[in-house]
Amino acid sequence: MKKTSPLLILAGICLGLALSSLPAFSQEERPTPALLEQPVPDFTLPAFQGGTVTLSSLKGKNIMIVFPRGLAAEGHWCTICNYAYADLLDIEKNEQLRKNYDLEILYVFPYGKDLVQQWLDVLPEQLDKIKTWKNPAEADRQDEKVKARMEIARKGFPKDLSAEKGKIPVPFPILMDEDRKVTKELGLFTTEWGGSKIDQLIPAVFVIDKQGILLFKYISQNTWDRPGWEYMKRVLEVTTAAK
Repeated sequence: MKKTSPLLILAGICLGLALSSLPAFSQEERPTPALLEQPVPDFTLPAFQGGTVTLSSLKGKNIMIVFPRGLAAEGHWCTICNYAYADLLDIEKNEQLRKNYDLEILYVFPYGKDLVQQWLDVLPEQLDKIKTWKNPAEADRQDEKVKARMEIARKGFPKDLSAEKGKIPVPFPILMDEDRKVTKELGLFTTEWGGSKIDQLIPAVFVIDKQGILLFKYISQNTWDRPGWEYMKRVLEVTTAAK
């Protein structure tokens, strides 16, 4: 009978010890993203407005879930997210998206109530900042950096939107995933994205039909990579007409 080399035995023991010392993969480390044309895993989250919202309780309505980035850096909120929220409020007011598409709109943040309140409170300031970017004083005399930012802002923020502090409408349920269970499961929560290290989401938009099936999923690749609401209206035309 052929003897096993002591070196091979020792190597096997070392490998076994190394493997046994590796941490077990938790559910958090292995996201299971929602799959297109498949039911979206159910969840229940507390709402900023009070109470809780369970996704499956909305079956029978079309659903659009918005996952904003939130914080973009320490003490700085994503300006694009604030503008997009104000823009959606404006469109809902004038075009009644929810009525026309039999639609529920949900916003999901990876924060608790205090941070969500901060996000709402800063919205007027963010919109005013955008106006300054778009219309700097003596624009023709500014340096190239300011002019470049002006052009980007005018293209990226075409509407002149305003809001009054303390009176920000919250017509859509704002859901608080403070322990990040849902957003981690979907692979959307991150601590580093877009050049900043902060607890944030990768911006995303999901559209779910009345049977709870995911028909559209958009996950951003950089901070400017977001579907505008005019684009999303075309998506809703298709997805809400699907049988």
